[in-house]
Amino acid sequence: MKHRKSRKLHRRGVSTVLKNKCCIILISKSPTDGLGFLLSCGACISHYTRACVKYYNIIMTIAEFQTACDTIAQEYTEKIAHAADLAAVEELRVASLGRKGALTELLKNLKDFSIEDKKTAGPLGNALKAKLTAALDEKTDLLAAKEINEELNKVDLDLTLPGYPVAKGHRHPLSVAQDRMTEILSQLGFEWAEGPWVEDEKHNFDLLNIPLHHPARDAQDTFFVDSKMPLVLRTHTSNVQSRYMEKHKPPLRIMAPGRVFRNDSLDATHSPVFHQIEGLYVDKNVSMADLKSDLTAFMKGLFGNKAEIRFRPSFFPFTEPSVEVDVKCVFCQGKGCNVCKGSGWIEMLGAGVVHPNVLKNCGIDPNEFSGYAFGMGVERLAMMMLNIKDIRTFYENDLRVLKQF
Repeated sequence: MKHRKSRKLHRRGVSTVLKNKCCIILISKSPTDGLGFLLSCGACISHYTRACVKYYNIIMTIAEFQTACDTIAQEYTEKIAHAADLAAVEELRVASLGRKGALTELLKNLKDFSIEDKKTAGPLGNALKAKLTAALDEKTDLLAAKEINEELNKVDLDLTLPGYPVAKGHRHPLSVAQDRMTEILSQLGFEWAEGPWVEDEKHNFDLLNIPLHHPARDAQDTFFVDSKMPLVLRTHTSNVQSRYMEKHKPPLRIMAPGRVFRNDSLDATHSPVFHQIEGLYVDKNVSMADLKSDLTAFMKGLFGNKAEIRFRPSFFPFTEPSVEVDVKCVFCQGKGCNVCKGSGWIEMLGAGVVHPNVLKNCGIDPNEFSGYAFGMGVERLAMMMLNIKDIRTFYENDLRVLKQF
């Protein structure tokens, strides 16, 4: 070490004994002899060098700093290698790299070095810190893995065995039924289209030729939204048809699946919230014959070639002429039951040739184009497909029922 010129240094004796932690340090001291010492651990070296600066006004040299780094590295590397558990490793981490650790105390000498010496000493300290950190982390990972293996060895467990089977969910019966229906319609050339659930009266009623006095526009049949402009929860997915015809020109062939809302009482065949699929085909020379052909193919694709289907006249303000399509009841084979209300037939859907006013309202010339439209309830068709007698079964979420499908 280099010594500063100091009267206190001259007044000191030739030798001094300094006790520090675990070591007794013997210091030989004179203005010309420099400093000699006997040390046994890195922690005491760090403490000793700070003491020399504080009490004897002595500055450490780069060579001595290097020696101190080597001593700390050797000592703590050996201790880390022989650490028996994680607690011992943590103690060594604090003792070497903590706020009062050996390396931390040693690095405090950097402030007394010249700029040139700091360029040499700084990298030495950083390298030592990186070396100790890597050794501590490696030992920590090794001991942690060892502890885990010891715990596993205490348990009679074969990790190579397959895991316990986990119950898998599946699609809801309504989703299965709707997928089947849309698959058949897509094979007939229909494309998927969607629209909003909350709709204005223009697209839900006006463009579809539903007059103001029609019962469907009464609060007893429709859910109205309390807002500044007249809005309703859509009563059918026909709003998708009116919006689609406004934005697209014929030929059009779309299907519109989705949820609809009506102010109906909940019973075996009705629900205030249910699902519907509507279809629309607009082109030149589309007739009732095209409607019957496509719906017959759809019903037989859904219920099989033996399904009995009938078309009977009806009325809808958005189609003219209009029909209702029935399928012979699969529960009683046409003999009459509570599901078909004793008629032997179940109404499946309504359909008809698109009314000329609807085409005109949506910007399509009825003298050049014609079309047909139909709408069906997914729940009602699913009841026939899956032999379910009560529509409420779909909404009760009884796993004993749902697991059957």
